Amino acid sequence: MPASEVLTLLSPELVVLVGIALVLALDLAWRDQPGRLLPFVALAVPVVAVGPVAALWGRRESLLSGMMAVDPFALYFKLILLGAAALVMLGSVRYFQTRAGRQGEFYLLLLLATLAAMLATSATDLISIYLAFEFVSLSCYVLVSYLRGSRLSSEAGLKYFLFGAVTSAVMLYGMSLLYGAAGTTSLEGIAKALRGPAASLRWLAVPTAVLLLAGFSFKIAIAPFHQWAPDAYQGAPTPVTAFLSVGSKMAGIAVLVRVMVVAMGDFQPAWARMLGAFAIVSMVLGNLVAAQQTDIKRMLAYSSIAHAGYIMVGFVTFVLDPAAFTGLNGVLLYAGVYLFTNIGAFLGVIAFEEATGSTTIADYEGLIRRSPFLAALLAYFLLSLTGMPFTGGMFAKFFVFAPAIQAGSFGFLLAAVGVATSIVAAFYYLNVVRLMFFRTVEGANRLIIPGAVRVGLAIAAAATLLIGLYPQPLISLASRSVVMLGALP
Repeated sequence: MPASEVLTLLSPELVVLVGIALVLALDLAWRDQPGRLLPFVALAVPVVAVGPVAALWGRRESLLSGMMAVDPFALYFKLILLGAAALVMLGSVRYFQTRAGRQGEFYLLLLLATLAAMLATSATDLISIYLAFEFVSLSCYVLVSYLRGSRLSSEAGLKYFLFGAVTSAVMLYGMSLLYGAAGTTSLEGIAKALRGPAASLRWLAVPTAVLLLAGFSFKIAIAPFHQWAPDAYQGAPTPVTAFLSVGSKMAGIAVLVRVMVVAMGDFQPAWARMLGAFAIVSMVLGNLVAAQQTDIKRMLAYSSIAHAGYIMVGFVTFVLDPAAFTGLNGVLLYAGVYLFTNIGAFLGVIAFEEATGSTTIADYEGLIRRSPFLAALLAYFLLSLTGMPFTGGMFAKFFVFAPAIQAGSFGFLLAAVGVATSIVAAFYYLNVVRLMFFRTVEGANRLIIPGAVRVGLAIAAAATLLIGLYPQPLISLASRSVVMLGALP
């Protein structure tokens, strides 16, 4: 493949890379100045990178000797990652001015994490997958512990690092077993080898699947590999928490789906029910523990664990009944809705924390009188996370639960657990709404919401409402994006 064609296929990543260099240069140039323009320069990077992603839409190419792929599946997740980075940056403009000495480092690390996640979604080789995953992890370790003067932030970063080191080693061991059996690190090559020359070693599929799922589940924060998430979400700066809840999670989901479908597709019975069991535990544990939290960041952390379980219901459904691909459509649709709904909720938390310095749920009492705009939008995001009508969350849950009901007894069990735990989720989501609208606080001052956060909240709310009223464009986009290079026709 000509070098010019390779550069074209890598143009989204190259735009982000150039943006990283620009942010670094400007941060050094403005070292003795406040650098108020730097956040908006950084914000322009993911916005501009959407153009090359759109220009590549519909292409299906393999490049760099099979290490990477450009296909609709990867491009869809790149759009989500770029959207997540842009919304998080809108919520970060004022946040770090009073909490950190330098802002440039944050935007640099956030763009590095975004670049790494984009590379992970395109990786089609065990080596490129591992390198991209570690690139994401290293950036996120530093982001979580970014507030140097905060003991909570430092502790969260250390716990995240220790858990990440262990699970990365476990995942790497699984990859080494797969390489030893197949003699290749290419996902397509592994699948072919295990059907032919290495067929006698097919028994390794079960232990390999266990090890790989352990590593991937850590990235996605699926139980029982979720232990890092509550502490990391609570201790990290809230914009970082917002990115972890979507950016890191979506990269993990993209890699999980690609590896298990392309390389391990012949061994679905060996890992599908195991992943389904993880999904059940995530939905039950995430929602039950979230209902007991008093800190809204910690509540949303356990909520995020539950939503990872919901997404896995769609993927397991696809494995159980791959004929129609409806389960995989649901995974992609849920990912798109989750981008706006969850980051929208975190933008509301950022706005409240910026104004009051608190993340305690009880402090949200009477918010409707202090800031009707913030109370209304935050309530709408929480209703969407619940799955209420006229929200994007309703269609997201419908598109993962409905195919599951039709996928046999195990799929019906997954759907039943998902619906039951969604009712539990309504309890703690609506409790926050109750505090905001039906409890009053005398003498409370009105809250001032920064302009950039207002813009982010409005974008996220408009997208969530539009999907709730007219989901067809996102459904069509998700349906056209299920094709993975070398996996589906």
